[in-house]
Amino acid sequence: MGNVTSADTVNLVPTDDPDLVRVLAADGSFAPTPAAEPYLDLIDALPDADLETFYRDMAVIRAFDRQATNLQRQGHLALWPPSLGQEAAQVGSARAARAQDHIFPSYREHAVCRIRGVDLLDIIRVMRGLTHGGWNPYDPKNGNTHIYTLVLGSQTLHATGLAMGLTFDGKSGTGDAERDEAVIVYYGDGASSQGDVHESMVFAASFQTPEVFFLQNNQWAISVPVRTQSPAPLHLRAAGYGMPSIQVDGNDVLASYAVTRRALDEARAGHGPRAIEAMTYRMGAHTTSDDPTKYRTGDEESAWAKRDPLARMRAYLLSRGASEEFFAGVDEEAAAYADDIRVRTVALGGIPADGIFTHVYSEPHPLMEQQRQWLADYEASFGEGQA
Repeated sequence: MGNVTSADTVNLVPTDDPDLVRVLAADGSFAPTPAAEPYLDLIDALPDADLETFYRDMAVIRAFDRQATNLQRQGHLALWPPSLGQEAAQVGSARAARAQDHIFPSYREHAVCRIRGVDLLDIIRVMRGLTHGGWNPYDPKNGNTHIYTLVLGSQTLHATGLAMGLTFDGKSGTGDAERDEAVIVYYGDGASSQGDVHESMVFAASFQTPEVFFLQNNQWAISVPVRTQSPAPLHLRAAGYGMPSIQVDGNDVLASYAVTRRALDEARAGHGPRAIEAMTYRMGAHTTSDDPTKYRTGDEESAWAKRDPLARMRAYLLSRGASEEFFAGVDEEAAAYADDIRVRTVALGGIPADGIFTHVYSEPHPLMEQQRQWLADYEASFGEGQA
């Protein structure tokens, strides 16, 4: 796409639409919209420690994200998808899930994975080309978090299939909130136009799955603006399948938490799937191979920068009496986390040549063994020191 003008993009900034769930204004003041009123009880129940955790989550993941971007620029990673600007949508929704819930990320949900217990070095390994998957989703330490999916929208099929299984196996809708399970699947505005997403919603609605479709509308499908994909709000697509849907300010971590908490609890209780559209913004590039200056303006970026989710939550915590010592401690923790990732990334090294054949199939497969042997014979044909 060619360059765009600010007139083309001004409508990408969320308005004060009363149907948009927002708790914190852009300046961090507590200013709920009318649509947020039904969710305020969930926010009122949050202790100060949880509010501080939300901020800490966002600050640490931003430091990690910047470190990973730098690592790619320095040749340690093949590619990196930044999450800069989308921290509130991810942190709020991930903190809303219960331990028994299943998480299906796309490929930018770094904050979600960290909150659920995934070692983020495993994401680094994916982007370095050292692994087909990254981590074992069935390892309890990974919090039922399934692996990143680079094929847009396909994770919604996986999520809906598992959610259907939960229903068939009687693992949801029993009335036991401490044991009933639900599923949350993340995807973007670009993926929302994929057929897989719509097929998933058909089955989710038909089988009333215990599932939440969480759409992070970051306004750009690489260089395609969301207005080109749909003249109507994206969450209404889910409503077209008979699925309750809601639009939330994705740069407001409190709103993201409350809306997702309610949606997951309702789905888990047997009331069927829900859809959430979190209005946020990709402040960085689509990936490190992208140049967003080619398709969006500085005016647009500046307008969204004023809605930075970290700055918003920091201002709110300060208004509640948070100390500068707290923020200094968070900054120190974030820097230490990023430094640790750098050290461990540099120490990763390469991958054995035959690693490409591992885990392609869950069981041993003769074709894989044949190809593995061919590679070994081919390398041996060069003789020692000549491969």
